[in-house]
Parts: sequence; C-alpha cells; structure tokens
Amino acid sequence: MKFVDAHVHLSDPEYRDKIDILIDEARKSNVVALVSNSMDLQTSIDSLKLSEKYPGLVYAALGIHPWTLRDMQPDELEAVIRLIQKNRNNKSLVALGEIGLDIKNLKNEELKKLQLEVFKGMLGLAEKLDLPVIIHSRGTTEKVVETLPSFKLKRVLLHWFSYPKSLIPTIVDRGYYVSEGPPAVYSQGIRQVVKRVPLENLLTETDGPVRFFKEPFKGKMTVPSFIPMVVEAVAEIKKTGVEEVAGQILKNFVDFFGVEIA
Repeated sequence: MKFVDAHVHLSDPEYRDKIDILIDEARKSNVVALVSNSMDLQTSIDSLKLSEKYPGLVYAALGIHPWTLRDMQPDELEAVIRLIQKNRNNKSLVALGEIGLDIKNLKNEELKKLQLEVFKGMLGLAEKLDLPVIIHSRGTTEKVVETLPSFKLKRVLLHWFSYPKSLIPTIVDRGYYVSEGPPAVYSQGIRQVVKRVPLENLLTETDGPVRFFKEPFKGKMTVPSFIPMVVEAVAEIKKTGVEEVAGQILKNFVDFFGVEIA
C-alpha cells in the first residue's frame, strides 16, 4: 500500500534539524508523496528547497497563511506572488497553500479586511496560474465557501475541515476535497465528517508539526509516518478495506495535484 500526506509543514523551523530522519521514516512507512505547505515568504522558499532536495517525494504549496498577516513584512506579499509566478512551470509547485481565513483575528477590523484581501488575492493568482488551492478555514468555513465561487479554481482542498457539517453537501456538490489527519483516530467530530464525506473527496494529512494530545499520538512529534494510522481509521469509519481506502486516497492525491507517482 502507498500513503500520502497532502498537508504538512515540512518547512516549519521545528522540523529543521529532523527533516532527514522524518523523510526516512515516511519512506519506511510507505508514504510516497508529501505536500509541504507554507506560511509566509521564508517557508515558501524553504518548501521549494525541500521539493528540490527530495524530488518525486516532496511537493511544494506556496502562500500566505492568515496567522502570519499580523507580522507580515512590507512587500512580503508581493515577494511571495513573484516567487509563485517565477516557479509556475516548476513541477514541484503543485498548489497555493496554506491560504485562507481564520476567526482568530476577525475582531480586529483592520486584520479582518487584510485577511480577506490577501485570501482573494491568492485565489485570483491561483485562477490565473491554474493551480489548486489548499485552504485554512478555522471558524470561517461559511465565508470561505461563500467566497470561492467568485473565482474559477482548478481544485479546492479544505484542510482539516470540522464544521459546520451542514456545508458538507455543498462542498461535495462543488467537487471540493476535504483532508483529515490524526484526529480521525479519536475525535468523534472529525469521524463524523469522514463518515459523511465520500471517499472520492477525501485526502489524508498530518498538519505537522502541530501536536495532538490524545492517544496514540500523545507526547509525540507529529510526523508523516502517522498517515497509515489515519488511513486505518478512515477504513474503520467507512466499513471498508484499508487497501481500498489507501488506493482511492492515492488516486485522489494524483487527481488533485496532477502529479505522477511511481
């Protein structure tokens, strides 16, 4: 069986001195493809470097995360846009991500406006360059889903989607994808999402290095080698075979990102 991690932050500083070990463990766990999502200019640059260091295994998603806007440097947004445009024909660049909206700063009207401006700017760039998008939507999924139809987007992935579950039919009808990670093992809320989203619309992720505080992940650094446990959880929820789930999710990954996996 082959496994994939559609959303991990390999360029996060917490991984910096552990990356070779992490990649080796991923390979030993049959994780055959990883998408390194970015947060800002530096992590976008580093994600590209990692995709060059591990060709055919690590792919890059570049963009500005809503959490980083408070500390974004002058001209940083423009620099990220230039980096994306420069690398449009780089086969390692497979998406814009992680982009989106977050409830965290929505009480600050200036940051709320900036979040929406940057998000729409990233969506417009994805439309222009015909690239998929990987979206962060904590507490803002309704606004995100309301905004997306204004752009002609190649493909949409709602990473770590959790609520509101009433939006799942709309998400599925539009052909969007949802990615879930280790919480699928223990979180009843996430397990309900997995149950309701068709397997054809699902991807697996870890979102590392974010840590999970329940067993079997408690006290451990989050790594891509967790993915087989996520697939097993999906198979249990879907009441189907692990091989069937792994195979379909691999197909979904290939279809979404447009990559070839040997």
